[in-house]
Amino acid sequence: MNPDHDWWYDEAAGPLVRPYAMTRGRTRANTPNLNLVTQVRAAAPPTDPGSLSPEHLQILEICTAPLSVAEVAAYLDVPLVVAKVLLGDLIERGHIAAGALFQTSDINDTTFLQAVLDGIRRI
Repeated sequence: MNPDHDWWYDEAAGPLVRPYAMTRGRTRANTPNLNLVTQVRAAAPPTDPGSLSPEHLQILEICTAPLSVAEVAAYLDVPLVVAKVLLGDLIERGHIAAGALFQTSDINDTTFLQAVLDGIRRI
């Protein structure tokens, strides 16, 4: 366990801040078209970091190199929908750039999709 996170994590109960509290109860991202393999990276640093949540700031830290939405969710240890909402907030503010690595219509190979799923399960 990361000692920096001891204050918000309890071994028996799990996170003391529930994932949907991070999104203020929102379950949909404001930005459409964010899927598992959408690549995101930090674009512009925030002018007022105090206006962002710790999770938003953590996303900006880890996205110095392009990551998929699934990787961001894994690094934050939150459900995919929570990562999408938080990323949507940052995309709206211009702090994160997003681009699809693959177009949905290009993903027809079930072997590739199974490899992606297996990789996510290992995270």
